[in-house]
Amino acid sequence: MLTKKEQRLRRSRQTRIRIATQGVARLTVNRTNLHIYASVISGDGTKVLAAASTAEAEIRKEIGASGKGGNVAAAQAIGKRIAEKAKAAGVEKVAFDRAGFAYHGRVKALADAAREAGLQF
Repeated sequence: MLTKKEQRLRRSRQTRIRIATQGVARLTVNRTNLHIYASVISGDGTKVLAAASTAEAEIRKEIGASGKGGNVAAAQAIGKRIAEKAKAAGVEKVAFDRAGFAYHGRVKALADAAREAGLQF
């Protein structure tokens, strides 16, 4: 019997393989109960080109007094921020890697916000 985490990692493996064949930068997402993290990784998978998370001090101030990163509003803020950082690094097109998480709720909010801010995927 696989644990919940093992199941998620198993789901993410196929996506990573498919994205690797495309050779484009990937926008990868990780969520925990308290925070959400996003990073843009180069096409060959060797370098992190941009990263944003709700654990950053600036973002914590922006999302309010409680500093809660575990909600949709925080995910939208991170989506916007990662798109800005990626564009600054010269990345326009990415492949979205949801790392086995369901495309729903916070993951969807992050993706939609990144698209609105001008990232293409």
